[in-house]
Order: sequence, then C-alpha cells, then structure tokens
Amino acid sequence: MRRRRPAPPPAPEPPWALLSLLLRYPDARVLGARDEVEAAVDGLPPGPVRDALARFLAAWRGPPRELAAAYVETFDLRRRASLHLTWYAHGDTRTRGMALLRLKKLYRAAGLPMEARGELPDHLAVVLAFAALAPPGYGEAVLAEHRPALELLRLSLRDAGSPYAHILDAVAACLPALTVTDRAEVARLAHEGPPEEAVGLEPFGPAVAAEASR
Repeated sequence: MRRRRPAPPPAPEPPWALLSLLLRYPDARVLGARDEVEAAVDGLPPGPVRDALARFLAAWRGPPRELAAAYVETFDLRRRASLHLTWYAHGDTRTRGMALLRLKKLYRAAGLPMEARGELPDHLAVVLAFAALAPPGYGEAVLAEHRPALELLRLSLRDAGSPYAHILDAVAACLPALTVTDRAEVARLAHEGPPEEAVGLEPFGPAVAAEASR
C-alpha cells in the first residue's frame, strides 16, 4: 500500500496590509511605524517577498523631508508612475469614472466601505488595504484585473531607479505570473499610453516599452 504524501503546508497569506502602508505618503504616522515594519518584514517567510521588502527598507532611509519629497517626485510628478491603477487603461476619461465607481461598489459589496483618507478607490495603497480586509479572493481578483497596470508601474519605477520598485516586486511575487494576454496588454499600453496621450511616443519610457514587449 502506498503511503500518502503529506499535504504541503498552506501558502502564507500575502502581507497586503504591510505593502499598503509602505505605498502611502511617508508622513509621521508611516515613518513612525518603521520599527514595526522592520519587525514585520523580518517575520515574513524566506522568499522573494521578504527579500524585496528588505531591499526597500535598506534604501528607505534619510530625513523625513527627503523621503516625503522623493515620494512626491516619484508618484505625483511623474504620470507614468501613477499609483492610480485605472489611469493606465483609461487615462482621464469618462470610462475611468465608471471604473472608479465599479471599484467603490465592489468594496461596498464586500461589506467594506473603504475610508481611503482622501485617495481614489483605484490608488494601489487602497486596493492593497482592501485585499487585506476583504474576504479571501476579493482583493486578489482586483489586483489580477489590473495586472498590466501593476507591471507597467513596476517597470517604470525600475526604469527610474526608484526603491519603490522593490515594493512592486513584492506585490508581483504575491500574484500569479503574467499571462500571454497580460504581456500583450502591457506592451500595448507601454507603446500607446493611456487615452489622450500621444500615441507612438512610448510615454512610459523606452526601457519600459522594450521590457514590456519581451
């Protein structure tokens, strides 16, 4: 009689709440939690998520004013590194408004009317906070739906040499690998950009467009 192999241990829950915190504006509350963040990262199981976050923490140092200025320069002054996921596919169009409304309804349907601290519901920190609090599968479904946008953001941050690219590496490591369809959409968006952008000028940068087409 064959012995049954023991079932593999369940995969650890992705640290969505931790990732959400690190993608918020580094105000006094966020920076004041650094010791807790470092302890949380140290407590993660060995693997790409912990490695990526350790690399981010190693670079996330300096005076609070400099960290805040770097955040604003990275995410607020560079449209191609927007944390608003629906912008990549819809730009500033009416269809984006519908996508935002759909997210709000999804949050309510999950029983979680999100208090986004003034952020739109497609802000990645808000989506990750939703993933941390929602029933299993809800947050992952939203993130999977915006997988091309996440990949474009990750590549743009890497192209810019931003340490925040490590956080996007950690997010990507928590999700299934890109499908062929996802890769085609990444390449298309990298080349065309969102609506109202100049088509053919590679608005996300040549390095991003080249990586996306692979």
